[in-house]
Amino acid sequence: MTKAEVINEIAEKTGIDKISVQETVECFFKVVKNRLNDGENLYFRGFGSFILKKRAKKIARNISKNTQITIPEHFIPKFKPAKVFMEKIKKSEKVKKLISK
Repeated sequence: MTKAEVINEIAEKTGIDKISVQETVECFFKVVKNRLNDGENLYFRGFGSFILKKRAKKIARNISKNTQITIPEHFIPKFKPAKVFMEKIKKSEKVKKLISK
């Protein structure tokens, strides 16, 4: 599902015009990006958390040049689903059908 499809579905279900829904969705993404950029985690009860995960410093190899590269420690954004959300997906009949294929 694309962002445009999400916007269309929200607009249909709520009766709000697509432009307003699009601005809201874009603003939500902007807030998430800015808060993570500021080093803050975001928690949405019943849905999940957008958190910063620390990656340790490591040494990698450039195979073509046969050299070592040091990758410094850094943070990456990560989404961690809430238990309620995960349980709903585990119990979903549609997901079970996808697994059995």
